[in-house]
Amino acid sequence: MNFKTRIAWRSKLPRSAAPVSQWLLGRGSLTARLQARGSFTLDLRYQGLARPTLDEAIALGAKRNRLLRVREVVLRVDGQALVFAHTVLPCRPRGPLGVWFARLGSRSLGALLFAHPGFARSAISCRRLDPRHVLFKPATDALQLTDVPPKVLWARRSRFVFGQQSVLVTEIFSPALHGV
Repeated sequence: MNFKTRIAWRSKLPRSAAPVSQWLLGRGSLTARLQARGSFTLDLRYQGLARPTLDEAIALGAKRNRLLRVREVVLRVDGQALVFAHTVLPCRPRGPLGVWFARLGSRSLGALLFAHPGFARSAISCRRLDPRHVLFKPATDALQLTDVPPKVLWARRSRFVFGQQSVLVTEIFSPALHGV
């Protein structure tokens, strides 16, 4: 497997993604879909400055060593951790998205993105994450899958643009959602 293949996010899903395809390709609000399934809660795990992953830097056109705003949350339904979300927002250009992002606290970013008509969403891209991917370990920890970690986790990513600013949202799905 070459370098580009290893970091590739794709718009077409392989057959192996069939159990989670409805979750990976759904263009509406993931938060709203989860809220419809039961008692929804969001746990803020981290919000601050961090370096982007290599594939995030490429997707955002950012320098790999530059600090960006990062937010990591766990989305739960009826207490069960179902989605680990990792969001990256460049510090420049400055604008309202940075202010909103900083004030979210334990509120869902998805609720903001889908409630405000000024956001435009890019195409959704997906990939399987294995233990070599930098987000695999934080996701298995957040999704409470450390006793028997899965071999792979499915993730999707899209970019939301608001004026001159954009935010890259990566959502990693628990195997508990397969076939649901």
